[in-house]
Amino acid sequence: MGVNGVTEVTNNIATTYASSVNPNSVEEKKKDEEVKVKQEAAAVYEKSDDSSKTSTVSSKEAERAKIIQQMKADDAIRQQQLLDIVHKMMGKQAKNYGIANSDNPDDSIWSFLAKGDFTVDAATKAQAQEDISENGYWGVKQTSERILDFAKALAGDDPDKLESMRAAFEKGYAQAEKTWGGKLPDISEQTYSAVMKGFDELTGKTVTE
Repeated sequence: MGVNGVTEVTNNIATTYASSVNPNSVEEKKKDEEVKVKQEAAAVYEKSDDSSKTSTVSSKEAERAKIIQQMKADDAIRQQQLLDIVHKMMGKQAKNYGIANSDNPDDSIWSFLAKGDFTVDAATKAQAQEDISENGYWGVKQTSERILDFAKALAGDDPDKLESMRAAFEKGYAQAEKTWGGKLPDISEQTYSAVMKGFDELTGKTVTE
């Protein structure tokens, strides 16, 4: 075989190897690389998605915590508002009771606390008696209704909030007793009972007749 023959055979072998082996190896390598790229892309995509979800959840939890904190603060403010109004109302009711009964020795302490530095004249006494009458502004009915209306305005129809208002009322009443130096007069105790009954009706503990 001559040199040309050897060259031709060598070229044929190289061509056959390139067409039968290399193309497959190159194609498989390309496929492997494509698979690797897709896997990496999927991994990156999944990681990004998880991070986004975590961020969203954290944001929602923070917002929910903020809302709850604000609601608690608002509830505390409402309770304090009712407590303050009850304290003032019961004090004023007791004051008018003291003026109206200034001639009664049994109520001398109320007369003293009520009038302070002024003298109770006939007109003032008459007005106080009217104010604490059954239908008077400082009577049991109107005073208890004002307290309950205020509580409803603050709590709405929420039974739990109404119970919080009840607790605030009790604290306000206790503060009024402390301010006046002891047990409040009978009219105030009747008002207390009327308010508590009203809370029972509002929260469904008793049925309104």
